[in-house]
Amino acid sequence: MDADSLPPWLVLQTIDGVGDRTLLKLIQAFGSPNAVLTAAQDDLIRAGCSPDLAESVRRGPELKIRQQIDRQLKVVERLKIRIITLFDQSYPARLRTIPDPPPLLYASGTLLPQDDVAVAIVGGRRATPSGRITTEEIAKELAGGGVTIVSGLARGIDAAAHRGALAGKGRTIAVLGCGIDRTYPPEHDALRRSIESHGAVISELPIGASPQSHHFPRRNRIISGLSLGVLVSEAATNSGSLITAKLALEQGREVFAVPGSVRDEACRGSNGLIKEGAKLIEQARDILDEILPQVDARLRATLSFGEAPSDSREPLGKVDALVYEALSYEARSVDAVIESTGLSAAQVAATLLSLELYGRVRQLPGQQYIRL
Repeated sequence: MDADSLPPWLVLQTIDGVGDRTLLKLIQAFGSPNAVLTAAQDDLIRAGCSPDLAESVRRGPELKIRQQIDRQLKVVERLKIRIITLFDQSYPARLRTIPDPPPLLYASGTLLPQDDVAVAIVGGRRATPSGRITTEEIAKELAGGGVTIVSGLARGIDAAAHRGALAGKGRTIAVLGCGIDRTYPPEHDALRRSIESHGAVISELPIGASPQSHHFPRRNRIISGLSLGVLVSEAATNSGSLITAKLALEQGREVFAVPGSVRDEACRGSNGLIKEGAKLIEQARDILDEILPQVDARLRATLSFGEAPSDSREPLGKVDALVYEALSYEARSVDAVIESTGLSAAQVAATLLSLELYGRVRQLPGQQYIRL
């Protein structure tokens, strides 16, 4: 949709009583937003409006709101924001099928047909180092094979999912809980720019909308709606990502979860999903096995997954193996490794450096290490 067609949409959205469903119902009845705004009051009532709502539509918004719309239009033009309506061919096909698709999407970057093969990866904002690493690895492998990764640009697991997709030289989509002219959280501005260069950033919220708490649950239906399935990589019991999993089930999407420590509060929500029937995921291949049957032959041809790779790494020497076995997929301190192995601090430090150079471990903040 071009910018000249946008004003009637924005005017309708500002009228009290015109929610998404009413908006779509009226457009379907009259053919276009402009036709709705110029319809006779009796015709609006016959289309299902109450007399008061029909009068509000006929009257339109007050001057202050019209001036606000003018400012929004200038931002759209300045930032070269793309506007996509539910009636446009370029509207994401999978999102169109959910019970309450957003009538209007603001987009920066590019949305492509192959984004129909997408997996959402979500989780807690206070992610553990293990959770971030696992998320990045899964997202990297999926994106590297042609699966688009969808998430919400939030701190923690969301950011790890986007970064993993970018590391895999694949595509990723960020769905915002604020207006598309804003970045939230602000420190993810550079990440957002990378996403726009290798995918898209989208929002259903009007230009200038701030990131308010009630925006995010509704935002989550778009994240799940764009995807074949939702992976909850790591989530506590109060994580908003569990809302995304619930919405995914309601939309008929697959729900996946990565198992975590039963002692770690950060994993109790995702572990609970597995207990309730979510598919347990240890690697990207587990997700592919579930989603590939849903992908038609034309789009499957865009994917490039081979057989699951075997571990062809060189066997470790005796001391290297001792230190490696003292680590786990949860962060451990150098002191804990020294205590576990009985080696000197110098031996452990040298061995950890060697293992890190060979890509077998990763150093984390606070002199902690984790297996890869």
